[in-house]
Amino acid sequence: MSRERAAGGAVPAQRADSDRFSGTPAGPALDRLADLARRLLGTESAQVSLLSDVQTVAGGAGLPSGTIGSTGPLADSLCTVTARGGGPFAVTDASSDERVATLPPVTSGVVGSYLGVPLVTERGETVGALCAFGAGPRQWDDADVLLLQQLAASVIAELELAALAGEYQSTLDRWGLAIDAAGIGSFDWDLRTGQLLWDDRLLAMFGYDRTDFGRSIADFDARVHADDLPEVHEALQAAVEACGTFEAEYRVLLPDGGTRWLAARGRAVAGADGKAARVLGATYDTTDFHDVQARTARVLEAMSAAFYSLDTEWRFTYVNAEAERLLGLGRDDLLGGVLWDLFPATLGADFETYFRGAAETGRAVTFEAYYPPPLDGWYELRVWPSPDGLAVYFLDITARRAAQARVEAATRQARLVADVTTRLSDTLDAEEAVARLAPMLVPELADWCLITLVDDDGTLRDVGWAHADEDMQETARQYFEVRLAALDNHSFVAEAMRTGQPRVLIHDATPRIEAVLTSDAAVALLRQLAPESAAILPMQARGRTIGLLSLFSGAGREPYDASDLSIARDVAGRAALALDNARLFQQQRQLAEELQRSLLTPPPEPDHMQVVVRYVPAAQAAQVGGDWSDAFLQPDGATVLVIGDVVGHDTAAAAAMGQVRGLLRGIAFTTGEGPAKVLSRLDAAIEGLQVSTTATAVVARIEQTDAERERGVTHLRWSNAGHPPPMALLPEGEVLVLGGVDADLLLGFDARSERVESKVTLDRGTTVLLYTDGLVESRGQSLDEGLQRLRDELAALAHLTLDELCDELLARLTPSTNDDDVALVAVRLHPQDRPRPPEAGPRIVPPEVPPEGITATAEPGGVADVNE
Repeated sequence: MSRERAAGGAVPAQRADSDRFSGTPAGPALDRLADLARRLLGTESAQVSLLSDVQTVAGGAGLPSGTIGSTGPLADSLCTVTARGGGPFAVTDASSDERVATLPPVTSGVVGSYLGVPLVTERGETVGALCAFGAGPRQWDDADVLLLQQLAASVIAELELAALAGEYQSTLDRWGLAIDAAGIGSFDWDLRTGQLLWDDRLLAMFGYDRTDFGRSIADFDARVHADDLPEVHEALQAAVEACGTFEAEYRVLLPDGGTRWLAARGRAVAGADGKAARVLGATYDTTDFHDVQARTARVLEAMSAAFYSLDTEWRFTYVNAEAERLLGLGRDDLLGGVLWDLFPATLGADFETYFRGAAETGRAVTFEAYYPPPLDGWYELRVWPSPDGLAVYFLDITARRAAQARVEAATRQARLVADVTTRLSDTLDAEEAVARLAPMLVPELADWCLITLVDDDGTLRDVGWAHADEDMQETARQYFEVRLAALDNHSFVAEAMRTGQPRVLIHDATPRIEAVLTSDAAVALLRQLAPESAAILPMQARGRTIGLLSLFSGAGREPYDASDLSIARDVAGRAALALDNARLFQQQRQLAEELQRSLLTPPPEPDHMQVVVRYVPAAQAAQVGGDWSDAFLQPDGATVLVIGDVVGHDTAAAAAMGQVRGLLRGIAFTTGEGPAKVLSRLDAAIEGLQVSTTATAVVARIEQTDAERERGVTHLRWSNAGHPPPMALLPEGEVLVLGGVDADLLLGFDARSERVESKVTLDRGTTVLLYTDGLVESRGQSLDEGLQRLRDELAALAHLTLDELCDELLARLTPSTNDDDVALVAVRLHPQDRPRPPEAGPRIVPPEVPPEGITATAEPGGVADVNE
């Protein structure tokens, strides 16, 4: 395996995967794959080469003596040429091939012929090459290339596996180092034997060594501070009873008289009987943290900031000047007074909860709380308990919280703009976009809102509404239904439409809007809604006003300011762009669909045969696709049925479909040939005329000899180019899948591919169905499941007329949100010993078709008879 340095810009700088594979333990596996390539291809040598910092041949098979461990510049390597080319690289005679003739491996006589394929990762990066070579010239064929490509895929898989193994081990090593660095100890307490196991780190935290640690819970209890022990036992007992988590922080009394704070986290693990059997967990030292807390408390007590202290009876024992100012009382009024008496609003509030909690637990707390008038402010309090009572440091954070509220409001509004953009961009249906928009705007921008669209003829139409108050939603809906009809020509809506500028009502919105309403019902509804402020904003995109956004807020909400209007304008603009995109998409989709339908010509109606075609476009962005069906008569009277699907779901696919469909019709009609030859000629035309597309298709030809007409049967010949199989609904209700031989290669891949035909004899009264994959494939349903479902539905619908059968199949099998178009063509062979049935319609055939109808032609070789 050679690792090669890029020299002179010979290889693109796609090095991430190459570096990742460097040093992986995949050598033996790569040697085996190289040897397999050498043996299967019958070459003298084969090797795997990776792009890295140095070239070192470390793996291969049949390599000449002296090449193991050799190094050389990247430019001298044939593997570099393979990697740079991005595809298979074949050299029949190296000495006469100017691409490689001057490279050292060729001039030295080691390489006379060469075949290499690049090693490409899933991310599309070329990391090396797999190659085979020999000293003499050799012709390489497609099978050799395919074999080497398959082995290259195995090489990439081996490299990925080796890299993942290395990364996994590295992760384990880092995890171990992190545990060591963090100083975390672990414990395992067996509840059934009572044995308590600690690692060395935990022993050191408790001041034990292996000789004096008795491995029991009593050793743990002996070192835990007596004041903390009940709480720790309670936490352990709760975890054991619930088989849940354990969490505690406690002090440990060390043998030297010192104290250490430890924090423990663990979980009780159930045994086979469902009861807790063990407690496992980890412990770490938090002493430094508590030391910092204590030092901070002393510093804060000395600061000239708001500070006071309380004794154990909740009486003020000290206040500084800043505390006097913030509390609104002098020192003489405060000292000796009881907190709950001087500030009664603290009772039952967060103040009392946190103060009493700190006093009872002995732990410092920090919290924020609001005190009503006369203080009327928000405060941040830090409370430290001591044997003498509580020390309290506090700040007036009213202004900070107001600023924070403004920031949060701005953040919510920015999120609203982003959400509007995202959610409206997810749909190209204007009505759905409006339905999504209105609820997003309340209550963030307004208490209620209305959304208006401008139709192509300039007519205004209210299309969406929302109200933040559930009790007022019905009133808002009723006003939504009558508003536009009640507005006069001087309304704020009309003004916003004329000027293209927002119209804002800061105050008294209700009486001002009443003045432009001509309907008593609308006025009554508006008074119930009672807007105090309003803003009517044009929604403009691409130089045109496509609608209006009307926002309304009640008296309990601040009037709209410049910031609110800026956000509202942004929302209106983004909504307008999304709605205009939906409008343009609908126009484009309608145009493309009409174009596609224009290509699907009406079918003929041969003697005693009824032909029905259907086309259903996709529901969303893939609306226009490459599915088509066709039915026409050849000059000898044979009826030809065609179903096809050009790869792709866009207007390009529809255009390619038109070309392929036209070519097939022309070939089939002018040559009069059978299905297999028609498809072969079509494949050649696609290649020769450079129609850059691929497609699946089935061509079927309905034929009948005089003898078959006497017997009341008809035979069907067909050829399948990678398409789902046709189906035949027999007169007795059985469904026959016309699989025939295996489907041939898709059209557009290999014009020289041999195509075969299958044949089946059918009784009159049979229905033949050809369809595209959109009928049987969908999200959550495999092709096999779809085919079985189609068989079942065909059998269940056998009693219907052909038109009814096709419509019902589409209704049952095509979801409303289908993301693929569907085409189908069906023919029913009515009995010929009775008049043509009325549902088959009139007989419609080209004038050049023989009046007696279908005449069978000589069958080509290689036709598989399904009846046999």
